[in-house]
Amino acid sequence: MGNYFLAVDIGASSGRHILGHLEQGKLNFQEIHRFENTIKDMNGELCWDISRLFEEIKLGLKRCKDIGKIPYSIGIDTWGVDFVLLDKWDNVIGNAVSYRDKRTKGMDEKVSSIIPEDKLYARTGIQKQIFNTIYQLMAINERNPEDLEKAESFLMIPDYFHYLLTGVKRCEYTNATTTQLVNPVTKNWDRELIDQLGYPNKIFTQIACPGNALGYLTKEIQEEVGFNCKVVLPATHDTGSAVMPIPSEHDNPLYISSGTWSLMGTEQGSADCSYNSRKMNFTNEGGYDYRFRYLKNIMGLWMIQSVKREIGENYSFSQICEMASQVDISSVVDCNDNRFLAPLNMTLEVQKACRESNQRVPESIGEVAAVIYNSLAKCYKKTVNELENLTKQTFDCIYVVGGGSKAEYLNQLTARVTGKTVYAGPSEATAIGNILAQMIAANELENLTAARNCVRKSIDLKVYNN
Repeated sequence: MGNYFLAVDIGASSGRHILGHLEQGKLNFQEIHRFENTIKDMNGELCWDISRLFEEIKLGLKRCKDIGKIPYSIGIDTWGVDFVLLDKWDNVIGNAVSYRDKRTKGMDEKVSSIIPEDKLYARTGIQKQIFNTIYQLMAINERNPEDLEKAESFLMIPDYFHYLLTGVKRCEYTNATTTQLVNPVTKNWDRELIDQLGYPNKIFTQIACPGNALGYLTKEIQEEVGFNCKVVLPATHDTGSAVMPIPSEHDNPLYISSGTWSLMGTEQGSADCSYNSRKMNFTNEGGYDYRFRYLKNIMGLWMIQSVKREIGENYSFSQICEMASQVDISSVVDCNDNRFLAPLNMTLEVQKACRESNQRVPESIGEVAAVIYNSLAKCYKKTVNELENLTKQTFDCIYVVGGGSKAEYLNQLTARVTGKTVYAGPSEATAIGNILAQMIAANELENLTAARNCVRKSIDLKVYNN
């Protein structure tokens, strides 16, 4: 039996610790700890409770000790764009504000007054999203400039957790690209752009790639969890990790990383920062081994998660899927409308959108879910058409990875509406990708191609025909 590798995968609604190892050439996984993650209102801001999240990280490490499976290395991934600022004593300045907070309202206008949106895209290749780090920093610069003046370090959320484990500050490449402050050619901070925007250049530390070892646990952490191990950078942006285990034989698969967000795209060797790419709102996020995740952000299962919390607490997601499949309603909404980013009530917002567009208003949870699933499938089809136009390629299938790979009704809808065969799995793609990066770093797998071949041998894919 090979070494154990621990992935700490923290999403917008939950986190998990998954141990992985190779056995007879196949991947084996074991979930050893799971915990909730929620946004909290802290002094009028929507924030992440990073102190509690770090306690959960350590609890999962202690669980490894309890079951006698000490990992060779550990890596942490989370969502993108969010960050913390540290002062000269390495204390967090202010709150760890969530991308769903409204503080960035109007900040796009402030940024575009300095650098127009078309020039910003040509320079970074990152699509405009009002919650991007570039706009969050402008919000601080406008409203709390003293926070930037006090700041000595800028770390994305997983970078901060890695720092707490090791005492080493690094910004991991795939997550750094979501800031909209990284040059896609040099693969490094765009220092000139940072100066133009009035952000302090000194706070942006060295960028490191997935597979780089940060070192070992600090003595304090060792004493608390009961062992020592390496800390190795995965693709710390969860989608960067999620696309690694796509079980495709091709270098540029069409995929949907389906979870809180639906990230739909392919992989390319260079960034497409063209006018047409910007017009269609595609982004060029950094990927493993300097590949580019050429994709579109689609609102995703956040909408279903919200509806379940509001009117479907007594049902599982699979039951909601089943109820949606049994109703007949053709109403659709624009999943990418900002009105669905953080509404006070998602159910009411979907109903309101249908009412405003003179469509049938869904009433039951099955009808509301069906509207959302139909809307997502329609958005997927539009995105496929745009991708094929932009890349001059034709894709015959779609790989769906992540939690949404279990949403059978949505997957079948996607196959029917897009006309593509859908391959669903693995469901824990982000954690698996995290582990694969560590395995490659430890020379247990040769490279990404070998890793994907290993995944293909290790999991059973579900196939949905159009």
